Amino acid sequence: MLTWIKCLPLLMVCVLVSACASSVTPPSRYMLPSDPLTSTARQPEGTLIVNSPRLAHYLDVDGIVMQLDDITLNAAREHQWAEGLGRQLERNLRANLAQALPTLRVMRAEGEQANALTLRLNVDQFQGRFDGVAVASGQWQLLNDAGELLVMENFYAETPLAEDGYPALVRALSDSWDQAAELIATEIRQGDYFD
Repeated sequence: MLTWIKCLPLLMVCVLVSACASSVTPPSRYMLPSDPLTSTARQPEGTLIVNSPRLAHYLDVDGIVMQLDDITLNAAREHQWAEGLGRQLERNLRANLAQALPTLRVMRAEGEQANALTLRLNVDQFQGRFDGVAVASGQWQLLNDAGELLVMENFYAETPLAEDGYPALVRALSDSWDQAAELIATEIRQGDYFD
């Protein structure tokens, strides 16, 4: 009986530690907001294939990235993307380009498409910044069906956060990405690459 009483404090400590370990709250998960997909053109003037964007290494993580000052970046542990960021950016870009370029068939990169142009993107920044803006920047390239470069441009867009917090940051990042898509669509529209 005396041995059991001596073990009681140790048993209580084990129970308390296991209770604390099981009360960890899961991280909040976020998706970029998206508009419903528009229907594709019945008689398209051309096909635009959108490759999945290449993300800067520091962006290819689960956590939403915040730039804390001019040189410090932090990927959040408690605020994460619900799906890979590259997949979300590709899906939103295709939807935005399909809406902005209604005479084109905008598709994912699946197999070979004759006479299709291919859009490639490198995303260098997609983060909140210490001064209260959400930034999206990088480079895009348009290639013909032979793989020859037709145009290469940089893009940069920023949106001020409407309020503090990660939900506002995700919405502002989405707005910045929409602006980048509109810049790309405008250049493609003005370039007459599908003639």
